Amino acid sequence: QVQLVESGGGLVQAGGSLRLSCTASGRAFSSYRTGWFRQAPGKEREFVASINWSTSSTRYADSVKGRFTISRDNAKNTVYLQMNSLQPEDTAVYYCAASLKNSDSVNHYGYWGQGTQVTVSS
Repeated sequence: QVQLVESGGGLVQAGGSLRLSCTASGRAFSSYRTGWFRQAPGKEREFVASINWSTSSTRYADSVKGRFTISRDNAKNTVYLQMNSLQPEDTAVYYCAASLKNSDSVNHYGYWGQGTQVTVSS
């Protein structure tokens, strides 16, 4: 069993930055791929970024490449999502999730945090 707790959301003006954190507890987390997903009102949950705990390999959605950076701190069992140049279309609830698969599909992630709201005003 893996437990995930997100923090760091909030309200920011367009062009601003936020850093989200996801702290994990439970089973050996190094076996998992950790991802960030987001869901805007009326839309499906979508992939944002993911990282492999062992190799640090990362992947990003095209919509956030060059603006968002995912990283991890093994000692703290924490994954971060640094979000720069935020735009109103980035407004959503952001979720941290873990998967044993090398995948960015929502359906392959079995462990989810409670989500944190990010609101970007224009």
